[in-house]
Amino acid sequence: MSRLSTFPYFMLVAVEAGGFLRGLLLLLTYPLMCLFGHDMRLRAMVMVSFFGLREKEVLRVSKAVLPKLFLEDVASQGLEAVKKARTVVAVSTVFPRVMVEGFLKEYLGVDTVVGREVMVVAGRYIGVITDDAVAAEEMMNKGKHDEGVGLVKVGGKMHHLFSHNCKETYAVSEADKAAWQALPRDKYPKPLVFHDGRLAFTPTFSAAIAMYTYIPFGIFLAILRSMAYSLLPYRVSVPIGALTGMRSRIIAGPPANAMDENKAGGRLYVCNHRTLLDPITVAAGLRKPVTAVTYSVSPVSELMAPIRTARLTRDRDEDRRRMAGLLARGNLVVCPEGTTCREPYLLRFSPLFAELAAEVTPVALETRVDMFYGTSTKPASKVLDPLYFMMNPRPEYRVEFLDPVDTTTVADGDEDGHGHDKSHSIHVANQVQRVLGEALAFELTEQTRKDKYMMLAGNEGIVKVKAKK
Repeated sequence: MSRLSTFPYFMLVAVEAGGFLRGLLLLLTYPLMCLFGHDMRLRAMVMVSFFGLREKEVLRVSKAVLPKLFLEDVASQGLEAVKKARTVVAVSTVFPRVMVEGFLKEYLGVDTVVGREVMVVAGRYIGVITDDAVAAEEMMNKGKHDEGVGLVKVGGKMHHLFSHNCKETYAVSEADKAAWQALPRDKYPKPLVFHDGRLAFTPTFSAAIAMYTYIPFGIFLAILRSMAYSLLPYRVSVPIGALTGMRSRIIAGPPANAMDENKAGGRLYVCNHRTLLDPITVAAGLRKPVTAVTYSVSPVSELMAPIRTARLTRDRDEDRRRMAGLLARGNLVVCPEGTTCREPYLLRFSPLFAELAAEVTPVALETRVDMFYGTSTKPASKVLDPLYFMMNPRPEYRVEFLDPVDTTTVADGDEDGHGHDKSHSIHVANQVQRVLGEALAFELTEQTRKDKYMMLAGNEGIVKVKAKK
């Protein structure tokens, strides 16, 4: 790692696991902590960031939030040294083990992680850390490390230990670290497809001050923008949004026949999924009403939405029937990825939409935020997703309506027992995914909604909704 300050990592734990008030407490007390020695300052940051947090919540942050920041801070030279080792044992003398273990094992292939432990009582952290030197020495002395490669700071506590137990030891000085180059994204040991958390920037001390200074104004801005889009027609709300810094860029407008009011039924628009505002953005680009289908959205979001929304059931036949009925009555927007993806990747498309119409119109969507992400995997936070997006100083949507795709031109396949060709619909879904991927320059993946939630939240992401009486 090349970052000089550990503050951003502890700020992420404080905010993402404990909330913005805990992050504010860390921010206000950090200048006082800087008067302490290095070790005492780390202990103080652990106390403020961890005290009272549930163990499972910190584990979630270490797996779903911190790896993005750690990957951006990995140096190419350090990674090359790690790759030379047959067995990799990482010893963290700065961060508690819980903060780095998920990243080191999942992304760097580290076999064992040794580091400071934060004491847990009844499933909650009490913010007290233990020393790491004894545990590290025991680990190094358990077996022979004749083929081991050590990477250690010059003069650090582990320098002597590594020198006597590793075949090669790379002693890194501060000057060496300053000359290291950040690892390019295409060189990541494992692609970063999924990550979670609200903060869309590195929360250094100065950046955190700017965020907390801005938040009151951001809340007012989000309410103003939300009311404009909910209550006013698009010809009025879009200019209002632009005046407040919200940008919508239409790269290519809808095809001419999409504007034909005499067409029976509606058109089917298929877009990649960036935020819950995707269908609203499509409707604004069309300047026509649309209906959006979703598996799970909060009643509050449904109430605030300026477009019609319809719930699906995850029963394939029932969902096909509902979507066909909606399409017969007007324009329909679907996001076949089934969940949002922040990074430049497209998840596997569900093929159900390909059975609904002879022609679909792909819509390529890209978003840019500068302070807060407008997506979350936590059910309790999803209702706030659109508001967080609107809170950004200059949020941006890029919209491109692509040429329609004829769904009847793909070779026939096997029917699914209900008269629908499974192979045909899968090929159509893959074709539309490729078209969107080329337009966005996104990489296509076989990852699914289930994969995302299993990685970030430890569940399948299915929210049970009580049926209305």
